[in-house]
Amino acid sequence: MSPASDSLFAHRGFVLFWFARLVGTAAAQMAMVAVGWQMYELTGSAWDLGLVGLLQFAPVMLLALPAGHLIDRWHRGRILAACLGTLAAISALLWAASGGGWASRELLLGVSIALGAVRAFQMPAQQALTPSLVPAAILPRALAFSSAGMQAAIIAGPALGGVVYVAGAAAVYATCAALFGAGAALALAVRYEHAPPPAAPVTRETLLAGVHFVWRHKPVLGAISLDLFAVLLGGATALLPMFAKDILHVGPWGLGLLRSAPAVGALVMSVVLTRWPVRRRTGHVLLGAVAVFGLAQFVFGLSTSFWLSLAVLGISGAADMVSVVIRQTLVQLETPDEMRGRVSAVNSIFIGASNQLGEFESGATAALLGPVGSVVLGGLGTLAVAAAWFKLFPALAERDELVATPAARPR
Repeated sequence: MSPASDSLFAHRGFVLFWFARLVGTAAAQMAMVAVGWQMYELTGSAWDLGLVGLLQFAPVMLLALPAGHLIDRWHRGRILAACLGTLAAISALLWAASGGGWASRELLLGVSIALGAVRAFQMPAQQALTPSLVPAAILPRALAFSSAGMQAAIIAGPALGGVVYVAGAAAVYATCAALFGAGAALALAVRYEHAPPPAAPVTRETLLAGVHFVWRHKPVLGAISLDLFAVLLGGATALLPMFAKDILHVGPWGLGLLRSAPAVGALVMSVVLTRWPVRRRTGHVLLGAVAVFGLAQFVFGLSTSFWLSLAVLGISGAADMVSVVIRQTLVQLETPDEMRGRVSAVNSIFIGASNQLGEFESGATAALLGPVGSVVLGGLGTLAVAAAWFKLFPALAERDELVATPAARPR
């Protein structure tokens, strides 16, 4: 490999894609801060906070498999641009509703469904696009560098959203609309070698091909399902408005910092992984990182100190970043290009279940046990998942190298 091809910045399509995801992620994080705080101000209900997550997940379940088939046939950059453009339109609607005084619980729940429908196409398109933009040998670095940018956006987005929210929800949504529009323009400029497969009818077999592939390849199944159960049990994102307002006694600015804290840890770790990627004993490192994530969630649930809460959320973000980079690299390298859209769609269902369904689970258990009981129980559940995966998926747990290195040449 030449030095030029070894540089991520030598790949123009990857750079454009990186910036498109950067601004899109920042806008999405700003929007979620505004929606969460606005919903809690309107209803004061933990159930409604969880319902926002559930309604975002439902369309992913319905649309992910058809989306994966579409992504394997059409230009993935154009699909991403269409998704970001749609998010700009949704943000403009929320801008008008908040500025006009007709924002309501029902509107926010309806918007949650629309966001889920867009995510069904956006997430697998993004996942399947990255390996087409860089050589396989530098894919782990590309994913780590991409994650660094995303985490920077996740840090800046909620913090900026919390500050801008002082001027009202309408100001946040207006900013989101502009950022999503910029992301769509950048995604439209992404170029890569795309050869559409021969036209073929859409059948049950083609739609389920990604499911069959994941089921037959146990390391891939283990990696994808690990994220599902670990984050489903251990996520506390949906409850952050409750912790901010009722336990830690801070306002929207504090909520923004709490949402940003995991990304601070993740950003630091992603920079480390860009420079020093995990090369050996990756299975043990992966499951160890999930255990650290669960322990950090457990401590967060018990904390009544704002600064301790920020610190353990940062640790959870760093541990999660190790898990994300290893899992994403393994899944992409184990999947042939013509299957990446459908396999990424299956992955997006698992991720959606872990994130959006996890938010609903958090809201529902918080309604029964309170926010502290919900997060503490979830952290313990994540620790149990990390231990169980050593036994259930030995091929994943004992995985050594992610990217096979050529044998050393005799001297």
